[in-house]
Amino acid sequence: MKNKNIVIVFIIIVCVLITILTGCKSSLKGVNSSNSKIFHGRNKRYISVGDSITFNDGKEDENTKVIFKGYQTLMNDEIGFKTVKNYGISGASMAKNFNYPQKNGSLAVDDGKKEYSSADLITIFAGTNDFKLKVKLGKIGNLSNKNFDLYTFYGAYRSFIENIERQNKSAKIYLFTPIQRNNAGYDINYRNSAGYKLIDYVNAVKNIGKMYNLTVIDLYATSGININNLKIYTVDGLHPNNKGYKLIANSILKIIQK
Repeated sequence: MKNKNIVIVFIIIVCVLITILTGCKSSLKGVNSSNSKIFHGRNKRYISVGDSITFNDGKEDENTKVIFKGYQTLMNDEIGFKTVKNYGISGASMAKNFNYPQKNGSLAVDDGKKEYSSADLITIFAGTNDFKLKVKLGKIGNLSNKNFDLYTFYGAYRSFIENIERQNKSAKIYLFTPIQRNNAGYDINYRNSAGYKLIDYVNAVKNIGKMYNLTVIDLYATSGININNLKIYTVDGLHPNNKGYKLIANSILKIIQK
């Protein structure tokens, strides 16, 4: 009887050891397998939308003659997309407005002329020019309300997203908040004549993301570019230099590769 008990105990110990070792091997495999956390973007199609911060990728700095290596190029270096399209418009706001000094118009108006149906990944990076051009936030409304006021930030942004989703229901869409700034007298503490600070547009982007169940990457808070280091990471208190673009790209990749 005693020998039988010893055998039973031995069998139990062996079973426990096998379970532990198997579990450890499985856990280690999960840690080493980086593909489980990486956005599967290789050979996928990427479209970036935004203002001059988006537009400047691959363009030459008119003062230093340095070529900007924007966040899209840095993302592509890391992920390896099949195609990368840049729909950035220099100086554009999301909303239509009467204060816009050039003919480029707004991203929401231009949106209807663009093709999104083939994209696997779409990023939207807007809001800083709406702040500068005194665009009213308006009301976010609800999903059943489709009567969008394109002269408001909420109305234009929602119209923009819904146009994309009509064309493409499967693309992964990320929204980026504006980064911090101090340019042309418009810094993070300035309140424009519509009554808003930059943070109000940041929060509006977050609210829109929540409404449409889209991931928002809060570059205002997490990019590493802030009011105290703009001289290091931007060329003019707003537009990132290549050091700044690296910070932005790193913040983006941390989220989309989760």
